[in-house]
Amino acid sequence: MTVYATVDSPLGELLLVGEESATAPGGTALASLSVPGQKGAAVVQEDWRQDARAFEEIAGQLRAYFAGEMTRFSIEYAERGCGSTEFQRRVWQALEEIPYGETVTYGQIAGRIGSTGAGVRAVGTAIGRNPLLVVRPCHRVIGADGALRGYAGGLERKERLLGLEGALVS
Repeated sequence: MTVYATVDSPLGELLLVGEESATAPGGTALASLSVPGQKGAAVVQEDWRQDARAFEEIAGQLRAYFAGEMTRFSIEYAERGCGSTEFQRRVWQALEEIPYGETVTYGQIAGRIGSTGAGVRAVGTAIGRNPLLVVRPCHRVIGADGALRGYAGGLERKERLLGLEGALVS
């Protein structure tokens, strides 16, 4: 059963979508975290059940992150059969390894997964399809020139997240 809830945040109302945890009975595995107006955001479906209690732990971690009290999330992700490719999963894993307060370039991510040259564009596309904004830190990826580039949630939100983490480039 797919469950969802909304959580207020400095980025606007976040939509959390999840599935029953495969590893923690009674827990929720996060399938999607999206912001208002996000390109490719999840849309609540008729057969989904609203359940704020299912997301209490995740919401608590988000509150702590936005308050500057948490630098790394400990959240189980759902494998929703979202059609992700092996390449996307490799890119998303590389995102998980970017430390709080640091940024890397699209080219550096491509190099880390062994996809250089034209692979940089494919890395950007995979990052743009990340269904877990904020918790899978795609906001920490910037252009080779240090400029903020592409963010499904909007560049102003990317800037806000990097500012929160002390990673804004001058």
